[in-house]
Amino acid sequence: MIQLPAGVQLQEKTLAFLAKPQQLFIGGDWVDPKEGQYFSSLNPANGETIAEVPLATALDVNQAVAAARKAFQSQWYPKVNPATRSQLIHKLADLMQRDLQVFMELETLDNGKPLNKAKYDVLGAINHFRYYAGWATKIEGSTIPVDGSKLVYTLREPLGVVGLIVPWNFPLMMAAWKLAPALACGNCCVLKPAEQTPLTALYLCKLIQEAGFPEGVVNVVTGPGLPTGEAITQQMDIDKVSFTGSTVVGRKIMSAAANSNLKKVSLELGGKSPNVIFADADLKAVSQSALWSSFYNTGQECTLGSRLYVERPIYDEFLVKLKEQAEQLSIGNGLNNPDLGPVVSQKQLDRVLHYIELGQKEGAELITGGERCGGDLDEGYFLSPTIFGHSNDDLQIVQEEIFGPVVVVSAFDESEEAIRRANNTRYGLAAAVWTKDISKAHRFAQATQAGTVWINGYDLFDPAVPFGGHKESGIGAEMGKSAIDLYTQEKSVWVNLT
Repeated sequence: MIQLPAGVQLQEKTLAFLAKPQQLFIGGDWVDPKEGQYFSSLNPANGETIAEVPLATALDVNQAVAAARKAFQSQWYPKVNPATRSQLIHKLADLMQRDLQVFMELETLDNGKPLNKAKYDVLGAINHFRYYAGWATKIEGSTIPVDGSKLVYTLREPLGVVGLIVPWNFPLMMAAWKLAPALACGNCCVLKPAEQTPLTALYLCKLIQEAGFPEGVVNVVTGPGLPTGEAITQQMDIDKVSFTGSTVVGRKIMSAAANSNLKKVSLELGGKSPNVIFADADLKAVSQSALWSSFYNTGQECTLGSRLYVERPIYDEFLVKLKEQAEQLSIGNGLNNPDLGPVVSQKQLDRVLHYIELGQKEGAELITGGERCGGDLDEGYFLSPTIFGHSNDDLQIVQEEIFGPVVVVSAFDESEEAIRRANNTRYGLAAAVWTKDISKAHRFAQATQAGTVWINGYDLFDPAVPFGGHKESGIGAEMGKSAIDLYTQEKSVWVNLT
């Protein structure tokens, strides 16, 4: 029986889903893992086991790839025309909207995030499916004038079978970022959710069945990076791997792709995003945004504004306000809709606490936080929002991605210094600048080495806008038309007219 906070009730569909043994989804069927291994999916709010989930080995991955290849060649592309693909994706989005609350509850139980944040994620996933449903009928080639005696045209075709590996911080939304364009382009998919958060991906399979997708078009295998993820990256019949996660793992995936069949790779990796605040900024707007850009999703966000640079005339005032606001954030079980939930696992909690200890040893000033929450929260993986002040960008807590509710704040004196320090990182995922001087804002945006720059805002996303990293933050951009390029390949056709 799942432990629930007082007064909280789950949807009957949620309870029914959790009451059944979890299985892999391969070839349109629910199947048990071939080697009979399972692992526990835990509720980070209390450490309780929510479900026992199949641990897929290379045998299961091979079966899923074979089912996807069979579907691609015999049932999906090109036999299902683009208009029908669009209708199927729209139908899936409709079913997700119907079961919105179920997805929210599963995401909160599995990941720990507050229900209202889970709602934002699920709605974002639905919007992605709707956006790419529209693209299915608009993927075109072109004609190229070369010689009067020749007709040359291009075809933009799906890759075939794609492996999709998603992280635990935004489980359903990241799955949608990959599944939606891959399906719209005509690919068949083998999806691996993070082992910490497999439940919404498995529930999505129920709706994929209900929507009427041909068997094998979408397959879901659950398990950790080893052996499940590794089996996907090494599989010789997968044409492309799309991965969102750490830069360390991204390197391993590139190596595996090179050492297997040179499969295509797209990566959305780590970040250590600068959030730069000039003295002329609207401090009322900055104040609330800086709080959430520092601690949103309990700091478990690749675009987290974890490096705050504040112009010196307002530094002290800003730091006092940020500290006050951080200490007022409510922390608790996500089903109670607090401001912040737990971090995802004991392993992640230990990692963040290690960085906090390291920051203190390196000489950074601990402004607030830095401790595991006790009392009623001691059974879960709860951590208080943590702020460090510093003047040394070489500190590990400044340079390395922590992936927890930890932000480092420093003062700067001039624009050139702010730009230099913003770029002083191996990452280049996102950045933000706050100023009323529009010329200054655009100069910052042009000079900043990041895939996304926000001006007087933070964490602004839309399915139509490309998102990807520079430097060690990734390869390729998801969302928008850019994602169509990630899941298709171009073919040139020459016709001799003489």
